[in-house]
Amino acid sequence: MTTEKAPIVVGVDGTPASDQALRWAMDEATLRTCPLHVVHAWTFEPMVDWNETTVQERMRQSEALVEKAVGAALEGRSEQPEIERRSLRGDAAEVLEEASKGAALLVVASHTGHRMRQIVMGSTSMHCVRHSSAPVVVIPVNEHSASDET
Repeated sequence: MTTEKAPIVVGVDGTPASDQALRWAMDEATLRTCPLHVVHAWTFEPMVDWNETTVQERMRQSEALVEKAVGAALEGRSEQPEIERRSLRGDAAEVLEEASKGAALLVVASHTGHRMRQIVMGSTSMHCVRHSSAPVVVIPVNEHSASDET
């Protein structure tokens, strides 16, 4: 009887804060010898999006973002976990909540962001803490990451 280990799921969005969360999750998955699922959530609203694009292009952009983030996180590592790259359409909070079902951990970054944006749109990390069925690790933004985001 083989027992598969539950994966660690990490959300990425191309920011330095999410890169930091990805590196932490990769370290933890390596330590636990479990798979790592790297997830980027993307949306496409043709009547709302400012850029002229297609759903296929938006998905390619998402896949490229995941690939770039994973490539950067793997630099200089002698060990790495099994990595599954996932580009999923939908609201980030809901996508991560769903993707983390059955996971060992869900890892997200806290974002400093603008207060008004957080009030109006809510916080992905707060949604995950409140609704995920997996334990959630929120990686705090350090001074370096916060200064890179502005």
